[in-house]
Amino acid sequence: MTELRTPHGTVMGPFFMPIATRGAVKNLTADELEELGAQIILSNTYHLLLRPGVKLLRRYDGLHKFMGWPGPILTDSGGFQVFSLGQHRKITEAGVDFSDPQTGQKYFLTPEFAIEIQQVIGSDIMMVLDECPAYPCSKKYAKQSLGLTTRWAQRCKAARDKIQRPSANRKQLLFGIVQGSTYKDLRIESAKQLVKIGFDGYAIGGVAVGEPRDKMKQILNWVVPELPENKLRYLMGLGRPEEIVEAVKQGIDMFDCVIPTREARHGRLYLWADDLSLRGCFSANPRRPKQSLRDCFVGRRRPPRNDTWYSTININNAKFARDLSPINQTNLKQYSKAYLHHLFKTNEPLAMRLATLNNLSFYLSLMSNIRQTIKKGKL
Repeated sequence: MTELRTPHGTVMGPFFMPIATRGAVKNLTADELEELGAQIILSNTYHLLLRPGVKLLRRYDGLHKFMGWPGPILTDSGGFQVFSLGQHRKITEAGVDFSDPQTGQKYFLTPEFAIEIQQVIGSDIMMVLDECPAYPCSKKYAKQSLGLTTRWAQRCKAARDKIQRPSANRKQLLFGIVQGSTYKDLRIESAKQLVKIGFDGYAIGGVAVGEPRDKMKQILNWVVPELPENKLRYLMGLGRPEEIVEAVKQGIDMFDCVIPTREARHGRLYLWADDLSLRGCFSANPRRPKQSLRDCFVGRRRPPRNDTWYSTININNAKFARDLSPINQTNLKQYSKAYLHHLFKTNEPLAMRLATLNNLSFYLSLMSNIRQTIKKGKL
């Protein structure tokens, strides 16, 4: 297992970070996140810059106190959000000019300002400002973008080192971000450039911006061998449970994704097969042989279909209107699927809360299972 020490506590990897984009995981409190076993959460620099703004966060001595979360926080630099603004932004060597689509207020985000904002937020892990090229893009553009990302990464590190001494007791960590689209030589070049600069950890970006899902494994095969084994590796913005398992086997330590919270708001639930919770990966089909967690993780068999160890259901389907079985066998066993179906059909806010509690419990339990499998030397 991997271990990451931060100013707000030690995190054991591999781990999953629930998304608290604007300083809140949608529909949940900070206390509930702790109860679910979340070790660290992810917030977004771009959104926090717009609202509530740097002045208010500085007044409250950062995001931790403002939102009442005692654990570590990773903040994305906001690069992806800025670059997705299209006509509302302009990229230059110095940084990015953009305007708030809601208010029209203008901002100029430079690598140095991205670090300054994250310092005010009090992030335990800061991300460099990078350019995230859309998919598909030409190799010429991907190479130009890679060069800009590397130069911005150098400036981010210089800005971080200027505001805090390396020996500081509460040192904010800084991660570089590997880009290069789907081009092997560019991905390897990006990884080598960032390692030469030297960061506290390394993220792999540009794998959740439209690329075919099968490209992920290929990109990891190119990049992971180029990254230091003693530094954490972070796969940004992806993925589904089976993708997380495969990525861990390829050497990834950190994950974030909107899937568990976003899909919860639409009534899609992630459940252990047969609702047998943490006892293992069991087949939902009685004719299919049972498959253990160890088989899922160590790859003794062919990669499992997801329905051999977990399933997804849409609680809005009519068949659940009279289903009195528990939502799950862990944190929501006191509520039936019929009750949750009723809540969604009547637009009760509790519906999204319960669905979110279920999905994050599933994802965080999955990571706990993976850590235990590694601890036993079986992965």
